[in-house]
Amino acid sequence: MTATLTPEARPAATALSPVTLVLAAGTFLMGTTEFVIAGLLTSVAADFSVTVAQAGLAITVFALGMIVGAPTMALATLRLPHRVTLSAALAVFAAGHALGALTDSFTVLLGARFVTAVATGAFWAVASVAAVRAAAPHARTRVLGIVLGGGMLANVLGVPLGAFIGQLVGWRGTFWLLAGLAAVLAVTVARQVPASPPAAEAPSVRAEIASLRSGPLWLVLATCAMVTGGALSIYSFISPVLTDLAGISERWVPLVLMGFGIAALAGSILGGRLGDARPFGVPVLTASATLVIALALLVLPARPALVLVLLVLLGLVSLSANPVLVGLANRYGGSASTLATAMPTAIFNLGTAIGTGIAAAALSSGLGARGPVLVGFLGAALVLVPLGILVLRERGLRRAI
Repeated sequence: MTATLTPEARPAATALSPVTLVLAAGTFLMGTTEFVIAGLLTSVAADFSVTVAQAGLAITVFALGMIVGAPTMALATLRLPHRVTLSAALAVFAAGHALGALTDSFTVLLGARFVTAVATGAFWAVASVAAVRAAAPHARTRVLGIVLGGGMLANVLGVPLGAFIGQLVGWRGTFWLLAGLAAVLAVTVARQVPASPPAAEAPSVRAEIASLRSGPLWLVLATCAMVTGGALSIYSFISPVLTDLAGISERWVPLVLMGFGIAALAGSILGGRLGDARPFGVPVLTASATLVIALALLVLPARPALVLVLLVLLGLVSLSANPVLVGLANRYGGSASTLATAMPTAIFNLGTAIGTGIAAAALSSGLGARGPVLVGFLGAALVLVPLGILVLRERGLRRAI
């Protein structure tokens, strides 16, 4: 007679285990909705009789919800099993998209986007914690690379596919599809993700907040902000960088975006694989490579073919340390701390918001299309400051031992 493994008795997750793949599917779905609206702005604006700029508030509101959602929901759901939190987040995600697809009020749409973003922040944060706790000790960063890679895959496949569906059946059709997929995935998560193991002590909000007192943790979080702030300053304005700075035809923009996304997906998986053995070497190497690429874009913009290659390489290296940084946050905040592991999700989005805001101002200045690249270069340089302090600290501790 063959024994059936209960969720609590399942072996530790490996890189391609059902738990890992289900969590990656969730980050893919939620990464898709975060950016797909950018490809639907014109039809959303027309449907609600608002300007395209006003329709863009649907993106801004979502970013705010992600920043708020990750840490607050990590605390609010502290005593719930991971699979309950993840399934509930997907259910709210589905309901938010259904409400958005049904409403005739732009204000209601914005409210639905904010609530959906809070649920997305909760999922991303708790998925990272669940991935770490379900993984074998030697494969934790690798598993994080796969789970976070779902968000990278969203840029390659989910966003363009969602925009294409929106062109065929309208943006509401895309929302209905996302709602349906989320509902199915909520059931799958409830079946596949193991229940959280019983804790020796009840989770404490005070202990979670105390985990944020770690100085090295804040060095990791500062690195997170600089990484996304620098890389996405260039990525977000890739169209003017290509057309105005390098003189490349606009028809190349979608292909370069896809190339960036594919490279970012590969980089996330590769970074996660290497990060278990070299948790400091990977971030230092990728930050240094990003700095060199941004510098090359600044000084060699008149070579179109080189610019195309550099932008794809930027996708490969600039975000590939993210799973390693999440793993370090878990390490310095305490492996039992949900809040410490959740914080990178909020900080990544905060860095993106600040970096792209500065890049937009630089683009409107006399710097023109060179402005976002300069901001990206400075962001990549600043990454090395908190990261360098962290590395020096680790070396000091090893010498002391």
